[in-house]
Amino acid sequence: MAYQSTLDESALDTNTFYRRSLHVLSDAGVPFLVGGSHAFLHYTGIVRNTKDFDIFVRREDFDRALEALGLGGYRTEVTFPHWLGKAKQGEDFIDIVFSSGNGVCQVDTLWFENAVEAQVLGHPVKLVPCEELFWQKSFIMERDRYDGADIAHILRVQGPNLDWERLVMRFGRYWPLLLSHLTQFTFIYPCEKNTVPRHVFEELLGRMAASLDEPAMDDRVCQGTLVSRAQYLLDIGRYGYADARLQPRGNMTPEDAIYWTWAIEHID
Repeated sequence: MAYQSTLDESALDTNTFYRRSLHVLSDAGVPFLVGGSHAFLHYTGIVRNTKDFDIFVRREDFDRALEALGLGGYRTEVTFPHWLGKAKQGEDFIDIVFSSGNGVCQVDTLWFENAVEAQVLGHPVKLVPCEELFWQKSFIMERDRYDGADIAHILRVQGPNLDWERLVMRFGRYWPLLLSHLTQFTFIYPCEKNTVPRHVFEELLGRMAASLDEPAMDDRVCQGTLVSRAQYLLDIGRYGYADARLQPRGNMTPEDAIYWTWAIEHID
């Protein structure tokens, strides 16, 4: 019983830390959105026990968010300059996110224009839109973490409500990745296949058919690094493929990629 009590007190303290963090950002006038497990719960009804608490901001508000949290008494750091910072107190922390680890899913004004109002830990907040949550999760295909099931659960519940035009727009030239998730959804839930509008499939399949008729690209690029920061490094280092994350193809500098890769074994 004493052990259970300790766990409950720890969870209570952590939630107090999260609530205070929300108040600090709100009082400082920093525009932010809540994502992670809280947004996932809102959109799917699935409870996920996690110590992560994700706050999303635009890049232009990132420094101001860290400054406000620092003045609030937290230790802050720019963990990865191309997408992530943290605010800590004791063992508790929150992530301050303005992009994604691969540099693709940058937070912009549309995130805020389409945000959903909700209550998190008794505090009124705005949640990351479902379409942007879907977009970010689509690129996570690591050996130890694959968010494909999250995508399927989002589609099962929210498919009829999604802004499909915006979702397709978000993927841009990476639309084959969207098509792969939608195809997988019809395999996982064959009885729910009509959840994805037919016109979306027709558009993406039409693009695929057209692309197959085009000559192969001369540019030897590996886009695997966009979905896994570890599993395709062999292709870059040994087989000479270009890294799709790097400028001008992507949004990361070589220094960003080196630090992000180094952190695989050194930083959680």
